[in-house]
Amino acid sequence: MVGEEKTSLRKRLSKSRENSEEKEDQRSPSKESLETPSNGAGAIPVTSTVCLPSWSSTLGEIDIKQLMAKKIQLTAEAEELKPFFMKEVGSHFDDFVTNLIEKSTSLDNGGCAITSFSVLEGENNHRAKDLRAPPEHGKIFVVRQSLLDELFEVDHIRTIYHMFIALLILFILSTLVVDYIDEGRLVLEFNLMSYAFGKLPVAMWTWWAMFLSTLAVPYFLFQRWARGYSKSSHPVVHSLFHCFLFMVFQIGVLGLGPTYVVLAYTLPPASRCIVILEQIRFIMKAHSFVRENVPRVLNSAKEKSKTIPVPTVNQYLYFLFAPTLIYRDNYPRTPSVRWGYVAMQFLQVFGCFFYVYYIFERLCAPLFRNIKQEPFSARVLVLCVFNSILPGVLMLFLMFFAFLHCWLNAFAEMLRFGDRMFYKDWWNSTSYSNYYRTWNVVVHDWLYYYAYKDFLWFFTKRFKSAAMLAVFAVSAVVHEYALAVCLNFFYPVLFVLFMFFGMAFNFIVNDSRKRPIWNVMMWTSLFAGHGVILCFYSQEWYARQHCPLKNPTFLDYIRPRSWTCRYVF
Repeated sequence: MVGEEKTSLRKRLSKSRENSEEKEDQRSPSKESLETPSNGAGAIPVTSTVCLPSWSSTLGEIDIKQLMAKKIQLTAEAEELKPFFMKEVGSHFDDFVTNLIEKSTSLDNGGCAITSFSVLEGENNHRAKDLRAPPEHGKIFVVRQSLLDELFEVDHIRTIYHMFIALLILFILSTLVVDYIDEGRLVLEFNLMSYAFGKLPVAMWTWWAMFLSTLAVPYFLFQRWARGYSKSSHPVVHSLFHCFLFMVFQIGVLGLGPTYVVLAYTLPPASRCIVILEQIRFIMKAHSFVRENVPRVLNSAKEKSKTIPVPTVNQYLYFLFAPTLIYRDNYPRTPSVRWGYVAMQFLQVFGCFFYVYYIFERLCAPLFRNIKQEPFSARVLVLCVFNSILPGVLMLFLMFFAFLHCWLNAFAEMLRFGDRMFYKDWWNSTSYSNYYRTWNVVVHDWLYYYAYKDFLWFFTKRFKSAAMLAVFAVSAVVHEYALAVCLNFFYPVLFVLFMFFGMAFNFIVNDSRKRPIWNVMMWTSLFAGHGVILCFYSQEWYARQHCPLKNPTFLDYIRPRSWTCRYVF
């Protein structure tokens, strides 16, 4: 199909060139007609030479008109071909790079492309579950920029970034002017910000405890298991014992420990988010480290190699800070660190925090102050959802830009981490399946390799729908767990939207939908969904603030308070 489009493009160019040449031949006088014989009967008399200057000026005007007409024609044809060219480049460049990487990998392996499952398919080994693919044959890391860094080099795209900065300036001015009118002075207080990040030292000490335990325990357990596996007389018992210790660490230490600290010290929402998100990240990192290195040790023991492939502490330490959840001994690196770029990324992260603060101050707080004056009803709910769409969408953009672009790029630059593809062009998605793959590539890679592909490896490849359902369930549960702990109440709105509507859209609005109308539908549902999330969780938050219970039970934490709360003034 691509070859046919390129052939048609060449035909159109050659046809336009032939037409312009034919018109030029028809309009320009022949060379013989302009030649004057020097002698003979057909010689032009001397008196006729007086007309040559006017004839040459006429030819000059004709040439200029022809040149202008030809220029206009070529410009029109170029403008006509420009969208076609840009569409072809945008749709085929990623495929070209992917195919190039796959071919190079195939050549490096002797002409046979090895996948995560190919090592399991020997002649006498239909389901050899004791082996897995080497880690270098999973995700391939290459040096590449983040997509927004490339797009911001285009003036048209950078103007959109400038629009968001201008909107932030207007939010700040609006807040200052309203405070000056109401209070008679400039109120430069950030009460909401200081409340959200309260008890930050407790969160930092908890982070240090999680980091040091993740650095020491998984590495020590893996090293001890790897060096004793080939020497053990009962390797299965040896492996099960160390696997049990690793699971105790993942669930007991990393799983329950930070959650207990968050609840026992009643940390505010932002401080809770720091602890819980880092808890989830360390659990995923530790799993990736073990998952990628265990097959190498098993393969080494099978080949009776004297060298045990145990990574160094420095390699594991680098991985704990690297902006990826897929472990490799080595990653592609950039030649140097651009400290000005790092400072700019952190500055933009702080700018996004203040942006969210002013969105809450100017758009959310007035809305929910008015809502709390009325009891819960369908009218209040509908108005709340539609009024929450704009702040919800703005916070969606800000969270994406602050974390997936600025924060990850800052750490990637400091660590000289080369592969900056933390997201793809999710905004161009015409299906939810493509949106899930491109919105957060870092988490998607972990789910794809360690949840989806491992599920298929264990239950064979016939259960792809069940594997996809399992991935959705894991993702929905983790998202709802993070929100429930951070907000200190259980209100499974996100779980319902993600597990039911999100999964249904994933199968219904699939990759076969390519028309632009599906991109419009995707954005419409995305806007509405974030409006619902912001409305429901904000209502529940305000209800629990204004209708507290003296002796709450466990059921009070999971029962929606906004449905029954009657505000008292």
